[in-house]
Amino acid sequence: MKKKINQMLMLIAAIAIFCTTLLITVVYYDLLRWQVIDDLQAYTLLIKNAVEEEELEEFSRKLSEQEIRITLIGTEGQVIYDNAADSSQMENHSERPEIIEALQEGEGYAVRKSQTLSQSTFYYAARLDNGGVLRVAKDAGNIYSIFTRGMLSMVAVLLLLFFFSMVLAHFLTAKLIRPIERLAENLDEGQDVTDYEELTPFVNMIQEQHQNILKSAKMRQEFTANVSHELKTPLTSISGYAELIETGMASDADVIRFAKGIHSSSKRLLTLINDIIRLSELDGTEEEVAFERLNLYQLADTCVEMLRMNAEKHGVTISISGCDCYINGNKQMIEEVLYNLCDNAIRYNNEGGKVEVEVYPRHHDTVLVVRDTGIGIPKEHQERIFERFYRVDKSRSKSTGGTGLGLAIVKHIIAKHNAKMELVSEVGKGTVITVIFS
Repeated sequence: MKKKINQMLMLIAAIAIFCTTLLITVVYYDLLRWQVIDDLQAYTLLIKNAVEEEELEEFSRKLSEQEIRITLIGTEGQVIYDNAADSSQMENHSERPEIIEALQEGEGYAVRKSQTLSQSTFYYAARLDNGGVLRVAKDAGNIYSIFTRGMLSMVAVLLLLFFFSMVLAHFLTAKLIRPIERLAENLDEGQDVTDYEELTPFVNMIQEQHQNILKSAKMRQEFTANVSHELKTPLTSISGYAELIETGMASDADVIRFAKGIHSSSKRLLTLINDIIRLSELDGTEEEVAFERLNLYQLADTCVEMLRMNAEKHGVTISISGCDCYINGNKQMIEEVLYNLCDNAIRYNNEGGKVEVEVYPRHHDTVLVVRDTGIGIPKEHQERIFERFYRVDKSRSKSTGGTGLGLAIVKHIIAKHNAKMELVSEVGKGTVITVIFS
């Protein structure tokens, strides 16, 4: 990263230096051009007076030493006098742009490049009182020759600037990267290590992501430990019963009792494995869940009927009320939510207790309520009951066959449906879980 930033800064510096040099050359040439034209204009004024006083020959000899060319042109464009060539051999100048402009505006100028591209000739022309035109010209280097003559000096300056830019780029890169390096070294401390206010949101985001990763890693570690513990209990029980039967130490009555224990433990084991697999599927699903229009009341009614016999075994009555309400959701997932909420309400209820399921519309939402008259949840546990393997009453949960994953599955499914869940509970009076589908 540091190397790339350094290279990018050096590239930017090189482009900036080149563009600046090119721009300065162009500006310098433009200033030179106007300076030459201003000088020619001054010479023209002096020569114009000499023409009027008939001292052109003497004056032109002095200017020839300064490489100033003087041309006197008649009213028809014919060359009357030229201090650098035989005027009789020269072509008519009436079509020259500076001559046309001088005849029309009183003065005119033009710049023409030579065939070698190393010189440009600057012309300035002024109209005389007799209708003729006085033109003064001077050769000067064009932009290419200026650039070529100054090449050595410019290369030296460019190299010096580039070397300075390299040093500066290295310094700036180190200064820019230093807070990020300090951040990498102090991620766990969670302190502000940046020197730049602009980097604060970036640093906060990295620290937040790091904390989330650590939290996720810790949760996975705890989940793995809990899974191992939860699987170990029924497997130990099955293994113990099987060993007693295998050694022949169990009587016929014991075999029946042990077989019942093996069946109960294996059933708990299968339930636990299914819940773990389901939770892993929900964790790993990145794809969009297929939704359809569902009648929530009808699904809840089917769930209540399916659990009615289980409720009777626990001495609990279960009922449903409400009306047809439709939501967009995944049928299998919504059925899992209904089953887990109702099954928990039955499992953690008191004998002779009630479970009431209600489905009704509210404004633009659909509300599902599962209310029970069970043991309730203490306030200090209410925020954690949706965690994996978290149990308020561990002995009761295991005796009723609970895995501690049902509400964790519910939480995942509710999140995937962008729904809201509310919990109100009081110890000894019961629990009310409300799910709001928008």
